[in-house]
Amino acid sequence: MNTPNKLTLARMIATPIFMAVMLINFNFHYLISFVLFIAASLTDMIDGKMARKYNMVTDFGKFMDPLADKMLTTAAYLGFMFIYGGTNYAWHIVVITFIVLFREFAVSSIRLVAVTAGGKVVAANMWGKCKTVSQMAGIIVALGVYGFNEIIEIPQNVFAVCDIVIVALFWLSAVLCVISGAIYIWGGRDYIKNAK
Repeated sequence: MNTPNKLTLARMIATPIFMAVMLINFNFHYLISFVLFIAASLTDMIDGKMARKYNMVTDFGKFMDPLADKMLTTAAYLGFMFIYGGTNYAWHIVVITFIVLFREFAVSSIRLVAVTAGGKVVAANMWGKCKTVSQMAGIIVALGVYGFNEIIEIPQNVFAVCDIVIVALFWLSAVLCVISGAIYIWGGRDYIKNAK
């Protein structure tokens, strides 16, 4: 197994650890989850660049790298469902998480059909990459706000504005989820039609 694929597996292994740290209440747990998420996100950037630069692109990497991203970002959204539960933003986070999960299941299903029907591993497209970057950026901002609040308590009115920004960033990523998902499904329509 080459180094980019090892980094992908490391990101997958880090995901449940990140989620546990995010949800278990102890001193500076948001700050630690913020650092863990950034480290895991960096592996996504590094493994892709390394695979392309050193000609180490594999079918395993094409399939597992986006899956590792989905696991990491979905874990974060599920964590935020818990964090925002009982607040005015709870329904926003629930709907956004549903959109994300629906898109990821739909796209993953098409990728599986493409492999079984045509033996082709469909790599992530530009829209999918934009979606992932927007998700990771929004999650980093959110965890950064909550982590910073553990060090220096943010005034309530400022924190309220931060929550609005966080939810807006999450909605932006949800819109990109819909666009990228629709493009992916349209691109995979032949695999769906020819599936047996």
